[in-house]
Amino acid sequence: MHGWTGKILHINLTTGVSRRETIPQQLLEEYLGGRGLGVRLMRGFHHLDPFDPDMPLIFSCGPLCGTTAPTANRLSVVSRSPLTGTIYDCSVGGRFAKRLKASGLDALFITGRSAVPVTVAIRNDQVALIPAGELWGSDIPATIAALKAEGSVAAIGPAGENGVLFANIIMDDGDSGGRGGLGAVMGAKNLKAVVVSGQQRTRIADPALFAKACKDVMRLFKASPVIFGPLGIAEFGTPVLVDLMAQRRMAPTENFRKTFFEHSTNYSGPTIKMAYKAKKAGCYGCPIQCLKCTKDGTPLPGYESVSHFGALNNVDDLQAIVEANRVCNDLGMDGISAAATLAAWGEIRGSFPAAQEIPGLLQDIALVRGNGKLLALGSRRLAENLGRPELSMSVKSLELPAYDPRGAYGMALAYCTSPRGGCHLCAYPIAHEILRKPVPTNRFSFSGKARIISIAEETNAAVDSLAACKFAFFGASLEEYAELLTAVTGIGYSPQRLKEIGRRIVLTERFYNCANGFSRKDDCLPPRFFTEEGSSGDGIEISPIDRQRFEEELDKYYRIRGLNSTGCFDDGDFLEQQP
Repeated sequence: MHGWTGKILHINLTTGVSRRETIPQQLLEEYLGGRGLGVRLMRGFHHLDPFDPDMPLIFSCGPLCGTTAPTANRLSVVSRSPLTGTIYDCSVGGRFAKRLKASGLDALFITGRSAVPVTVAIRNDQVALIPAGELWGSDIPATIAALKAEGSVAAIGPAGENGVLFANIIMDDGDSGGRGGLGAVMGAKNLKAVVVSGQQRTRIADPALFAKACKDVMRLFKASPVIFGPLGIAEFGTPVLVDLMAQRRMAPTENFRKTFFEHSTNYSGPTIKMAYKAKKAGCYGCPIQCLKCTKDGTPLPGYESVSHFGALNNVDDLQAIVEANRVCNDLGMDGISAAATLAAWGEIRGSFPAAQEIPGLLQDIALVRGNGKLLALGSRRLAENLGRPELSMSVKSLELPAYDPRGAYGMALAYCTSPRGGCHLCAYPIAHEILRKPVPTNRFSFSGKARIISIAEETNAAVDSLAACKFAFFGASLEEYAELLTAVTGIGYSPQRLKEIGRRIVLTERFYNCANGFSRKDDCLPPRFFTEEGSSGDGIEISPIDRQRFEEELDKYYRIRGLNSTGCFDDGDFLEQQP
């Protein structure tokens, strides 16, 4: 077999039994790997409570993983989110995916709950459960340092151990399986870490075609101003978006009450690079190297974290923002949800936390003590507990990232249709509305957005299943990656076939969510965005979103997807009709 290994490793932490099984070829061809394969493997488990011992935690590699295909040494972590209750996947880079694939595996499927804390160690064909009591309570740097000599590490910190609903799984030097709380799922299994150290190579069916396809992709990368331009993400990382979002009046400020923060230049991409002499870093073998770190290798925050620990909480101190990001990484928490929960709490109590308070509050969250007991539940539960549910800026309980939906109506729709909840990455219409020089009024119109979002969701589902980085598609397209996939697997793939696979994945996720009680009532933004203006300036007026037009475009989206008016399926046999 080329590209895939055709093998999945099942580990039951309750019994300590592990077994390798063959994955049917049809599932690999029709779901690819990564997100798609992980979502397919959730069938029959999707109804379980996220903390049920039988709930699987799935690590799923893509068919390009283990090759030199640009940006493809990634995997998806898939389970059900304890924060949102939705099906959830996280795309993660670093070295872990390559090492897992090199262990002869396309997927790792973990169920059960160990009686004591353990680490799973996988070395080629060998699997061991190693007591990890001495590591329980350790932060991420200490855990990685203790285990990295044995291979690549995916670990949780105190936040995951203590069930923080937005706890992350951290890979090696800081790549995170973030958002949605999959670190808490791992913690509920008493699983401190997974260590992998395989040495097998991924076989390529057509090396000549593969070399050509790689060359085509790199040519497009180099021609992309978003990737390698003077102000591209390769040079400054994602904080290069800080100035752009400020200019477009889309920077969420003071818990989304405003859309402009006058001090945002304090933490822009160029400012961070100058202040910290930032070095390039990134995923294994990736030519873009969009991550940035300090001289000693400490990861610096990306756009979402600098904006949310900055403008969203009315903080303009770069050092404090970087420290907040470090604390989240060390304790194993998602920075977007942590910062957004702090902002909701700040508005409810009438005072946003001061910059110097934030690290201590983050510690309290991870250890679930003091104010952290309530903050650890995420903004929706916190706001409900404090009697102000409307001040949680979330969709399906997932806190919104750093793009105000009043400034880009495609994003407004995408937040609501995303199977994860308020996530920008399922469709990422910012690429169409902002980064590709749109018609000036188009971002403030719902016209055509249902079609754009449905196509983008299908494309991104395929990308996550390959599994490649979304930033690659600021330069390349599905055409080049279909050629890469064909070269690696020896099976003919076209862009259209990849989109069809993406559609199947998106609909499967929607079916799981509907089966768990989600419907149109959950596909909606917080009321603030329909009733309050944003911050205007530079000739840009940020008006409230027209609810009637939003609902009309949501109806169009449902029709495109073949759903009924509630956003669910009339056909209860949908899953049985899929491979």
